[in-house]
Amino acid sequence: MATDLERYVQDTMVCDTHEHTMTNEALVEEKPDVIREIFQNYVQADFVSACRSPQLVNKFLDLQDQDVGRRFASVADVWEAVRYTGYGEASRWIAREFFDIEEISAEALAAAQEKLPEKWPEDDRRRIFEEVAKIDHAQIDEHKVKYSRPDSADPQYFMYDLSWREFCQCSWEPAAIHEKSGVEVKSLETLREAMGKLFAEYAPTAIGVKTQHAYSRTLLWEKRTDSEAAAALDSYLADPEGCPEETRLCLGDWGWAWGVELSIEHNLPFKMHTGYYAGNNSMITDRIGCGRACPLYREYPKARFVLMHTSYPYQRELVAIAKHHMNVWAEMSWAWSMNPLDCANFVRTFLHGAPISKLLAFGGDCGRPRASAAYAAQMRAGLTKALQAEIDDGYITEEQAMDVARRVMHDNQYEVFDVEGTRANIREYAAK
Repeated sequence: MATDLERYVQDTMVCDTHEHTMTNEALVEEKPDVIREIFQNYVQADFVSACRSPQLVNKFLDLQDQDVGRRFASVADVWEAVRYTGYGEASRWIAREFFDIEEISAEALAAAQEKLPEKWPEDDRRRIFEEVAKIDHAQIDEHKVKYSRPDSADPQYFMYDLSWREFCQCSWEPAAIHEKSGVEVKSLETLREAMGKLFAEYAPTAIGVKTQHAYSRTLLWEKRTDSEAAAALDSYLADPEGCPEETRLCLGDWGWAWGVELSIEHNLPFKMHTGYYAGNNSMITDRIGCGRACPLYREYPKARFVLMHTSYPYQRELVAIAKHHMNVWAEMSWAWSMNPLDCANFVRTFLHGAPISKLLAFGGDCGRPRASAAYAAQMRAGLTKALQAEIDDGYITEEQAMDVARRVMHDNQYEVFDVEGTRANIREYAAK
């Protein structure tokens, strides 16, 4: 029989602070495919880690072959190796909850494919998020769209981040910045002007500022003077492709800091990818820890830094930083599926180590809604497990555990992000 705590965690709406959800148009236009729905998420990286080549995994996910049984047979042996990971657990949940598959096999997948509609319903994306996953709202970062307008289908439910990655890693294209801002970048003054114009144009309808430059450079930040940045900019404009790494780091640090200043001005939290990399064979662990950017947190006490993904495998470092800095919040998107056991332990460690008002419990970090729902289910199970252990060990009461659950799933997010203000701005934009 479920406990009061378990029922409470299952029923509480959760705020989703990070997704890469496909647009409604893209989902409806794509032919439904059971393999993509179950496996086109982070589990495909575990397939590669288990020694199946990326090319074969991509072929497994390719819609050109309509024989789903044959496609799965090509990776069936590897599935047995990854089914117990957090990603594998999520894939099994999707198969069971959405397709009535208790044991994944070529035969079961082929049978499920036969039952799929020609197209997903128009309301499928919103229904899965709101009714199945019980998500209050979702915050989306688009990898390829740098400055997003409100969502065309559900603008007040799926809200978007303003991307600052290219400025932090110094990979922006002068022509693209000119097109988007109306400012031709020829000097540091015009670059600062262009950045300000981008914020003025896109920040009002954004829910946050997001950067994932940890994939391409160190998270170590240094304060750069205008004269240093101006010299770096001259070098970059002269040869963007051949610009030396140290020059990119200098201009990137300057652009990163200016983005933080603009986020303060526009009342937007500054979200940063920290820790583990998606994909395979590219991670350099000594440059991804959230502690590398401590000079930045000190420099901008009025900013709201949201450090993402529990900074895995630097979780304890993140607890210490959130405990020490009043302007840092710890965020758990993606992490519940990355390693459910570590996440449950992280919640307990955080509860004893830092103010519980500093923890944001969920984000799916997925492109497909069914994967986001699976990761939300993992979060609810893991959070219940962590809080029940705290009760069993005598640290908190069940009533206190439910208070913690409400805070980390919902209330803290509304304190960090101006959800209602963003919705009002989106309504105003739509009325123009």
